[in-house]
Amino acid sequence: QLQLVESGGGLVQPGGSLRLSCAASSSTFVSYRIGWFRQAPGKEREAVSCISPGGAYTYYTDSRKGRFTISRDNAKNTVYLQMNSLEPNDTAVYYCAADAFSASEQAMCAMTRPADFWGRGTQVTVSS
Repeated sequence: QLQLVESGGGLVQPGGSLRLSCAASSSTFVSYRIGWFRQAPGKEREAVSCISPGGAYTYYTDSRKGRFTISRDNAKNTVYLQMNSLEPNDTAVYYCAADAFSASEQAMCAMTRPADFWGRGTQVTVSS
């Protein structure tokens, strides 16, 4: 069992930045692809970005390219999501997920199969 805990959310003004963290409970974390997903009120959950187990490969959904950066520190069992130039439509609950069997980072972000583990989420609100 792998537990994931997100942190770093909050209220930020448009144009601002936040860095989210996803901390895992076990060193088996290094075997998993990790993805960031988000869900806004009244909308379906959508992918933001996914990263390979070693951190060498990343995938971003189109609207996040250039604004968001995913990274991981396997020594700390943590994945990060640096979010810059935030917009009001980035407001959502952000979740991290771990998956051992997706074929690629793109496949994980496409949610072609259910992720193995999910965190409980952290709220991000972008508002002036």
